[in-house]
Amino acid sequence: MEEAQQHPAVPDGYDRLWTPHRMAYIDGENKPSDDNAGPGCPFCAAPAQTDEQALVVHRGESCYAVLNLYPYNPGHLLICPYRHVPDLTTMTAVERAEMTELSAAAMRTLQQVKACDGFNLGMNAGAVAGAGVAGHVHQHVVPRWAGDSNFLPIVGRARALPELLGQTRAQLATGWVDGPR
Repeated sequence: MEEAQQHPAVPDGYDRLWTPHRMAYIDGENKPSDDNAGPGCPFCAAPAQTDEQALVVHRGESCYAVLNLYPYNPGHLLICPYRHVPDLTTMTAVERAEMTELSAAAMRTLQQVKACDGFNLGMNAGAVAGAGVAGHVHQHVVPRWAGDSNFLPIVGRARALPELLGQTRAQLATGWVDGPR
């Protein structure tokens, strides 16, 4: 761990925690160079790979659930249609319905497997709205736990992720809960 006193500044007593995986994303790693469909789009490329390679947790008929490579919390899932479309208005009714059903199934699965207390759900439609992959719509399902917001993101600008993405994918894929309760 890097010590604060190693840097020129007024010592503040804080250790510095580095999360280089987030900077890779900020710098453009795995971001498509354009909004076109094809192998340059991570959400078009993922279904052609094995579930383990792409971190796919569940495959539906028109949409699938995949772990976010740059998660806000452990178990952060993305629900994506197989078809490359930019937003809800360009999805078919079947795709929209399955995205909703898979989002609900993801929530049930995360509650059962990870014992989370709540969720943030949402999507950013368009680059100006913050979409990292603006050409291919995706719904975020972010699990939350009581007390999961602490000093790390506020002071350290870091998140502690207690397990590897492959382990999370295996747990969620094995524990996937289909259908309503």
